[in-house]
Amino acid sequence: MKTGHVQAQGVVDTMTQPVVVLDQHYCVTTANNAFIKAFQVERENVLSQNFFGLGDGQWNIPDLRQLLSFVIPRSAAVIGFEVTHTFPTLGQRTFLVDARRLVHPDDNSPNLMVIFEDVTERRRHDAEMDFIIAEMRHRMKNQSAVALTVVKNIRADDPAAARLKESVLERLGMTFLSQEIAARGVMTEYETLLRESVGPTVASRLECSGPPVELQSAKVVPASMILHELATNAMKHGSVSVPDGKVRVTWELEAGKRGRNFLLCHWREEAGPRVSRPERKGYGTDLIEGLAAHIGGSAELTYPPDGFKATIKIPL
Repeated sequence: MKTGHVQAQGVVDTMTQPVVVLDQHYCVTTANNAFIKAFQVERENVLSQNFFGLGDGQWNIPDLRQLLSFVIPRSAAVIGFEVTHTFPTLGQRTFLVDARRLVHPDDNSPNLMVIFEDVTERRRHDAEMDFIIAEMRHRMKNQSAVALTVVKNIRADDPAAARLKESVLERLGMTFLSQEIAARGVMTEYETLLRESVGPTVASRLECSGPPVELQSAKVVPASMILHELATNAMKHGSVSVPDGKVRVTWELEAGKRGRNFLLCHWREEAGPRVSRPERKGYGTDLIEGLAAHIGGSAELTYPPDGFKATIKIPL
């Protein structure tokens, strides 16, 4: 039995995270050096002691007691159980606790191996970053509102100037919306981005399908502006300009060279007015092609008589 204890102590001491092994009565049979150092205790004051009584009961935490007393006997392991507690010598700390039930090969007495990961600083950093991001989003909204107000207050008596003003407002609004979507997180689900970018009018005529795909935040604004430009054209000149027209969007993943993957999005307009290639390339076409090229992708726009089509290639 002593040899087994020495071997267990040797194995546990190789682990860099604080670790204790408890017997079926929740008494400490093994505590590694990382545990002794992290919680500022003496080994002789830990071994053979009830875990919940250590340090004048500093580990007698209701959530942790429930984990070890009820959860562990019913399952093989628990990973990442978060515990926040104020310790007399450490102050308030947050730990992720991993616990696994062990069975000695010579008998059926269950032992528990409990591993602690101190994530206090990580949680503090996450909270600070959340505050910074929230503040940036607030300031971005204020700047967006100012920019839109300035453009709205520009007089545009001439019809051409009025159309230009309307176009600028639409594109500014879409840019700010896509920035807001990008600020929600590192990745954005493509179908969600598609539906939000085309607006409610086109979304009501939209049929879409494709595998689950997420875009990095750096790709969200350009992709959103491309989709919005396609939707604007569909409403003004394409299938959505007539009562029965609709837009069908499908996408797929395409493997490129050197292990690089692409999102291939197919935009098809159906049951709309007859289509012909425009005599000259407009600003919208330049914008779509330019944005696609800017993120390392491409845009192919075609004008078959039965409906406009576009294939947008976006690197992942």
